[in-house]
Amino acid sequence: MIIRRFTKEDAQAVSDLIIRTLRITNVKDYSPEDMEELARRMQPADILQRASWTHMYVACNADGGVIGCGAIGPYWGKEDESSLFSIFVDPDLQGQGVGRAIVQALEADEFGKRARRIEIPASITAVGFYRKLGYAPKPGHEQPDEEQLYRMEKFPGVPS
Repeated sequence: MIIRRFTKEDAQAVSDLIIRTLRITNVKDYSPEDMEELARRMQPADILQRASWTHMYVACNADGGVIGCGAIGPYWGKEDESSLFSIFVDPDLQGQGVGRAIVQALEADEFGKRARRIEIPASITAVGFYRKLGYAPKPGHEQPDEEQLYRMEKFPGVPS
């Protein structure tokens, strides 16, 4: 597995990966209608837009196929806080370390290194995964919000 920075040529593969993951994995915790609505907002143009203001990465298999993705960017423009976005792994490869490797790459990115706090709007599906990586719900956000997301955070360099 290789993790590298996203290029515009990856937009279709990343879009396909995200939509497939929503329909197979996330649909276990959300309605099919909600997942289809989200899928409509994960088209290649949407991926390119997100990549324009974040540092997006892709995980690739030995053949160069995209098997995972994730992005990190400033948290509301702050210099000392960052946020993770769009972390998805091929449903056939979940639980094999791809997601962990993506998050580690994001945390090692310049946006991760400069952050004293990293936030992730975590899906219900991914809460357990992020807990294993040292993320915890923000105080007062122990339940999903109106978007059905958990607001989780981590303070790099602080033992979890």
